[in-house]
Amino acid sequence: MSDVRAKGVRSAGLGLAAWLAGILFFLPIAWMTLTSFHSEEDAATNPPSLAASLTLDGYREFFGAGGGASPWPSLINSAVASLASTLCVLVLALPAAYALSIRPVKKWTDVLFFFLSTKMLPVVAGLLPLYLFAQHTGLLDNIWLLVILYTSMNLPIAVWMMQSFLAEVPKAVIEAARIDGARLPTVLTRVVAPIALPGIAATSLICFIFSWNELLFARVLTGVVAQTAPLFLTGFITSQGLFLAKVCAASLVISLPVLAAGFAAQDKLVQGLSLGAVK
Repeated sequence: MSDVRAKGVRSAGLGLAAWLAGILFFLPIAWMTLTSFHSEEDAATNPPSLAASLTLDGYREFFGAGGGASPWPSLINSAVASLASTLCVLVLALPAAYALSIRPVKKWTDVLFFFLSTKMLPVVAGLLPLYLFAQHTGLLDNIWLLVILYTSMNLPIAVWMMQSFLAEVPKAVIEAARIDGARLPTVLTRVVAPIALPGIAATSLICFIFSWNELLFARVLTGVVAQTAPLFLTGFITSQGLFLAKVCAASLVISLPVLAAGFAAQDKLVQGLSLGAVK
C-alpha cells in the first residue's frame, strides 16, 4: 500500500507541476489578449489595471479603420510564402528522407551531418550575397524569393525529422508494394506517406511556424509589395512610442493562423513527435 500511495503522490505532484508550467506559459498570452481590449491610456498605466474598460479600438486600428494601412496584403503574403514553402519542403524532404532511412544510401550519416551543417552558418552572414543576388535578378520585394529562401531554410530540419519518422515504417509493407509492381512515386504517395502521416503533419506544422514567424529575410529583402505579417507588425513601433494595445491586438491576430493550425493538427502532432522517439 505504501508503494501505491507513493506512486499516487508522485503522479499527483507531476500533474501539479505540469499544470503550473502550463499556466506559467499561458499567462503572457492571456495578458496580451486582455491588453488588446484596453485603450492605449489604460494599457500604458503602471501597474496595469485589470478592471479597465474594454474596447475594440486596437483591432479597429489594426484592420485600418483608423486610416492606417490594411494588414490583408501582408497576411496574404505570409500565407502564400508559408504554405508554398512548406509544400516545397515536403515534396523535397520526403524522397530525401526515404533514401536516408528506408533505402539508405552509402554514408547516410554523413549526408545527415551535411544537412545539419547548413544550419551552422548564421543567417546574417549570408544576407549581403542574397541581397546582391536578388538585386541583380530583379527579385527584391518579391514573395517568390521568400518562398525559395524559406524552403532552403526549413529543408534540413524537415529531412532530419522525417528521416527518423520514416525509419519506423515497416519494411515488409514497402516490399509487398514493390512485389505488386508499385513504382517509387506510388510507394511514396500511397504507402509511405499514409503510414508516416503524423510525422509529416508535425514536420509541416514546424516548417509553417518557422516560415510564418521569419522576420530577418522579410525585413532586408522586401519592401511594400512582398511585406509579410511580422514586418507589418513592426510598423506599430514608431518614433512616437510603442502603442501597446494596438501591438497586442496585432500580435494576437497574426498569431491566430499558427494557433489554429496547431490546434487542428494537435493529435497528429503528438503522434508525429513521438513516432521517431520510440524504437
